[in-house]
Amino acid sequence: MPEPAKPNRYELPVSSMVGAMLVVLAVIGAFVAWRALNRDNEGVRTPTVDYSGWVRAGRTDGRLQIVVPTPMPKGWRATSASYTAGVSPHWHLGVLTSGNEYVGIEEGIASVGSMVHQYVDPNAQHGKPVTIHGVRWQTWTDSGGDYAVVRHLKAPKGTYPETLLVVGSAAPAQVRSYAASLR
Repeated sequence: MPEPAKPNRYELPVSSMVGAMLVVLAVIGAFVAWRALNRDNEGVRTPTVDYSGWVRAGRTDGRLQIVVPTPMPKGWRATSASYTAGVSPHWHLGVLTSGNEYVGIEEGIASVGSMVHQYVDPNAQHGKPVTIHGVRWQTWTDSGGDYAVVRHLKAPKGTYPETLLVVGSAAPAQVRSYAASLR
């Protein structure tokens, strides 16, 4: 006669396993909540940059006008700047408004269409023109809420077609006001 099988002493009923799993999940949840409440990195602020060196470099190169806000609107700050010399010079200045919205200047030797395609959206919609300080600007928008004003500039040496684009997620009135401050 065979011996009866001995029960496994580690067998647990399903209810005990579910209970143990709930305890583990509660401990994990408590740890996550404790870390969230005791976190000391409340967010990283985008650093402010000094763009004056880039302005000097661009103006020394003499291929573009290199427009800048005069003055920078109160509470706004520059967060990115660059000047690329060469066959296709390009000036960029990115700023954040006091409401943390982005507005950027893109100035280069390129057509309006290519500038809008690259810096607004490939599917940007052409809007009604606006007049800013007696100068006519084209307007463009995209499905993400960006708004841009664009116009041609006379290049310093008068030999290149130059395009100025001001684009941002800020309200259209703020983008136009910023464009009006460019000198």
